[in-house]
Amino acid sequence: MTAKEHIKTYNLFINGKWVPSSSGETFDVINPANGTVVAKVAKGTKEDVNQAVNVAHDAFENDEWREMSPNERAKILTEIAQNIAKNGQELVLLEALTSGGTVRRVGGSDIVMIVDLFQQMAKFVKEYPFSETLPMPIVSGPAHNFVWREPLGVCAAITAWNMPLLLATWKIAPALATGNTIVIKPASNTPVSTLKLAEIISEVVPPGVINVVPGSGSDVGETLVTHPKVEKVGFTGSTEVGRRIMTMAAGTIKNVTLELGGKSPNILLEDADLDIAIPGSLLGVFLHSGQLCESGTRLFVPSSIYDEVIERLVALTKTLKLGNQLDLATSIGPVISQQQKDTILSYIETGKAEGARLVCGGKEAEVEGCENGFFIEPTIFADVTNDMKIAQEEIFGPVLSVIRYNTVEEAVEMANDTIYGLASGVWTRDVNKAYDIARKIKAGVVWINDWHMLRNDAPFGGYKQSGIGREMGKYSLDAYTQLKHVHTSMVPEVEERRSLGVLFPGK
Repeated sequence: MTAKEHIKTYNLFINGKWVPSSSGETFDVINPANGTVVAKVAKGTKEDVNQAVNVAHDAFENDEWREMSPNERAKILTEIAQNIAKNGQELVLLEALTSGGTVRRVGGSDIVMIVDLFQQMAKFVKEYPFSETLPMPIVSGPAHNFVWREPLGVCAAITAWNMPLLLATWKIAPALATGNTIVIKPASNTPVSTLKLAEIISEVVPPGVINVVPGSGSDVGETLVTHPKVEKVGFTGSTEVGRRIMTMAAGTIKNVTLELGGKSPNILLEDADLDIAIPGSLLGVFLHSGQLCESGTRLFVPSSIYDEVIERLVALTKTLKLGNQLDLATSIGPVISQQQKDTILSYIETGKAEGARLVCGGKEAEVEGCENGFFIEPTIFADVTNDMKIAQEEIFGPVLSVIRYNTVEEAVEMANDTIYGLASGVWTRDVNKAYDIARKIKAGVVWINDWHMLRNDAPFGGYKQSGIGREMGKYSLDAYTQLKHVHTSMVPEVEERRSLGVLFPGK
């Protein structure tokens, strides 16, 4: 796929068809393992966004889609799951090739999760209370009262580059399950797997229900967020961009779901089983080269076992294999781009300047056969204090900060001393003690003796500046519906309508 004749061009996907950008421009998509161009993608414009939103709006206004029964919608979601499974091999290759995610992870975990998500949604949508009957009122006389949950309309999804397929489906599945239509802006580094996914889904849903417009944040993203026909924005990305989206969405009072950054605390207790906690903590921070928002980048270790933990962390880290993400033997692939590599290396230099002790890694890595790739050695800092920049800011790379503590209360206090609150973890043999700590940690997820264990039937999202709302599970359906109260009076005679007496004396 590195040869020029094999470089595929992907157009925009609008109204069930592949269409070129109105500008005729394209941009390159790079394989981060070697820096080569693997695809060219049409660069969307504001005009293209308008077209996509308009066809999505028309598709939503079609009663056949919007008013479809939950059972029929469940059949569609099940068929989507089946289509994704049939095309799984191609999706895995596109995802790994462009995001740097290892085929071991994408093929063994991500694609399985995506298929299961649509299957779970098929179950949830049949159980969801789209209509609820309220008790007979006491004051106004006999009446029937209902609460209906209705779709919002056109939803915009703006996704990050790290796990494009998963992040897209977390928005697509609940949007379709509740009768909405959607326009997606994937990250420019990794748009091709999302484009292919949309094509697969379009084989099941009516034209215009799912649309993808790749392009810049300023042209495509901001136009979607401010478009008067877009009712909701679902965004995954940095907290900084999330703030801007929230500000822009305020102009038209849009519903927003924001899944943002993290600096997740991981607390080892003295009684932790280190044979499990050490590899588990490294999984928490080095999976996908640390480019996951819920990565456990701050490891809190009691003084009594601090030196032993550092020694074991370093020894195990040195066994990890950096390599081409398409090689099944690879543990850690490249970071996404030269820009991201430079950012991570800059943070590493900052950590050294702040006085943290570099005990492992700390520089770019050379990988045979991937000489132009964006690789960084998995890096561990010891003697980090919680006020250091590397302990407070999201690095989004394979960098672990190990912080010493003396009491559990001190560890919890430092864990919560951050603007973020996405994920967290506790390692201990005493589960009751772990539950007590879980109550005190301000985070949307707490993993006990594990990490990265997301579930399609459990909510995912953050406290504080890690976001607004929740994705996944039946809980995500609430974010794609709005409530309507319908009251029907059953009082037959005007004389019996006591409410009229408020305005008309004697009634």
